[in-house]
Amino acid sequence: MALTGLDIFKLLPRKNCNECGVPTCLAFAMALASGKASLEACPYVSEEAKEALGSAAAPPIRLVKIGAPGVDHEVELGDENVLFRHDKTFYHPAGVAVEVGDDLDAGALAARLAKIAELVFERVGQRYTVDLVAVRNVTGDPAKFAAAAKAVAEKTKLALMLVAEKPEALKAALDVVADRKPILAWGTPATADAVVALAKEKGCAVVLRGAGLDETANLVERIAKTGFKDIILDSGARETGKVLADLTQVRRLAIKKKFRPFGFPIAAFCAEKDPLAEMTQASVYMAKYASLIVIKAVERPQVLTLLTWRQNIYTDPQKPIQVEAKLNRIGEAGPKSPLYVTTNFSLTYYTVEGEVAASKVPSYILAINTEGTSVLTSYAAGKFTADAIADALKKFEVEKLVPSKEIVIPGYVAVLSGKLADVSGWKVIVGPREAAGIPAFAKERYGRSS
Repeated sequence: MALTGLDIFKLLPRKNCNECGVPTCLAFAMALASGKASLEACPYVSEEAKEALGSAAAPPIRLVKIGAPGVDHEVELGDENVLFRHDKTFYHPAGVAVEVGDDLDAGALAARLAKIAELVFERVGQRYTVDLVAVRNVTGDPAKFAAAAKAVAEKTKLALMLVAEKPEALKAALDVVADRKPILAWGTPATADAVVALAKEKGCAVVLRGAGLDETANLVERIAKTGFKDIILDSGARETGKVLADLTQVRRLAIKKKFRPFGFPIAAFCAEKDPLAEMTQASVYMAKYASLIVIKAVERPQVLTLLTWRQNIYTDPQKPIQVEAKLNRIGEAGPKSPLYVTTNFSLTYYTVEGEVAASKVPSYILAINTEGTSVLTSYAAGKFTADAIADALKKFEVEKLVPSKEIVIPGYVAVLSGKLADVSGWKVIVGPREAAGIPAFAKERYGRSS
């Protein structure tokens, strides 16, 4: 049974030193009980207390780091504290691994890796990409598996995952890519001891797979007793409904019941052959609650849907998506180009940018830091003000680029025009209320001059 905050408080030094970042030991104890703090933050806790607190002080889902820092793309999995992001937030987006088989010849392998390298997207100021390449031992030949793993490691900086049923195949591949610290999959009840021994030697994480949740839990308990904790779970299910049920059960038991055998990230392997069906399946696993998803699809339109869905799930619902507050150049803007001002809320900014680009009049857009709120919302909150705009004009030395000192403000905040002109010394033009009116406005007032 999990310890309460008061139970934990009795085991703390009760110095109220604030060195852990929390004002009192009681508050720290409550944070530990809810999984929102780590016992290591207390510099004075005794070894006896550490042993007694044990699982109560551990996060409900262990953080597992994949990849070698400075060598390749490091991925963090797990370390979540809630079932629903509106309770707090989700912290570590699910890793997406694209599978590569060792049955491909050199040309086909290179072509597939080239497609994987293209799975990078820029959207609303965010960068989307896959995280890992999963090399699968399709042939059953350890030598071919090792050769494929080596070829993949040489051609990508993404984190690696080695997928094989036989420990000898994993060993052969690991020997040539050990410096990349790949995930080893799988360790089953029959092979886990051998696979974990490999992982301990090379500092890798292991996917432990049982035939169902009960066998997986028993396997994890057995391996955890050896002191090995860099574990990723796999219930062995591949049918969408069963996988969804297992993912949900694991997350609930880990968060609500603090059931330690399930306190690890969990992987989901997509089994659908049709790419559209596979992306639908992967999206289900992304929503609830896979930490790592292995897919086969490599076409950009297919994978973009999954990565966009991931971005939606793993944004902080209490923090709007923002762009950098700065001066942006649209097209070949020059001294005679118009200057528009808006907020740094992503949806607002990119709507304005799209309409400015559609006008085909090279322009500047000054994004004001409103903490990611829209024009009317930030105006009502006192964030989109004449003073804030004037300060931004000075900060970014906009006068050097726009010597006419003419600025266009959104029509909805026309009331700012007088004060802005006074505090900035700029000529203020009231633009359209809606961004959709920008193309007609720009062509009528500025034509195509730059």
